[in-house]
Amino acid sequence: MGFFARIKKLFSRKKVVGIAFGSGGAKGMAHLGALKAFEEAGISFSCVAGASIGSIVGALYAKGFTADDMIQVVESLNRREFGKNLRPFADLTFAEEFLENYLEGDISSLPMPFAAWVTDGETNEGQLIREGKIARVVTASSAIPPFFRGVDLGGRKYYDGAFSNAIPCEACRQLGADVVIGIDLSAFPKSEDEGRISRIFGVAIAKISPVRYLADSKSRGYENADFMLRPDLRNFRSTDVSREGMAKMFEAGYECAKANIGAIKEVIGKCPKRKKQRDR
Repeated sequence: MGFFARIKKLFSRKKVVGIAFGSGGAKGMAHLGALKAFEEAGISFSCVAGASIGSIVGALYAKGFTADDMIQVVESLNRREFGKNLRPFADLTFAEEFLENYLEGDISSLPMPFAAWVTDGETNEGQLIREGKIARVVTASSAIPPFFRGVDLGGRKYYDGAFSNAIPCEACRQLGADVVIGIDLSAFPKSEDEGRISRIFGVAIAKISPVRYLADSKSRGYENADFMLRPDLRNFRSTDVSREGMAKMFEAGYECAKANIGAIKEVIGKCPKRKKQRDR
């Protein structure tokens, strides 16, 4: 291919926009709200990555699920049964079996490039997973101790990706994104009293957890994002699976994304295309 042909191909290539869904448990309803606003504004994504609940939302999106489809998935969840499994180091087989109803097959079968971020139980290092059984991989990315035990992937135990990379924007870069939009579900701190209680609880949990939060587990997402959505979820808990709470978190994500549609479109328009093409 000649020089001018390569230049023409580079500039004619459609810009690849990726989205990175951050961790946050039940606060992931805000991801669905944001997706709803994106759909209404005609913004779509060509590759997706996620950590923890963000990996589940990301895999569903890569599968072709809309925000409304995902709400139906949430509605099908037996909240009472889920609550029964919230005990120290519970096995996550129940979650994997539930997710297989919607995320059957391997990552390679997804129509869109997808990756999930996990944390190695032995080394405490983060790892990007781009192959394997979808339901098992996203379950591993969501295995937060001490509630759940690690999930086996290739003979090693992996835990929640939030410990090493809470908003894996760089993963979208590796998938070939020219522009990366991230969503941070924990952008706003709690009140002073709630924060103090959380820190005390966190110290206690750290003593029995097989993995630790890395110093840059949050900041690296911001370093690799072209735009970061920050819905205000300070008044919600990551364990709140009540219908009222989840509806309000959905609304918070929707309103945040809707308010930033113009800025996001501007960023997408201004960011240059990268020379490196997608490798899948």
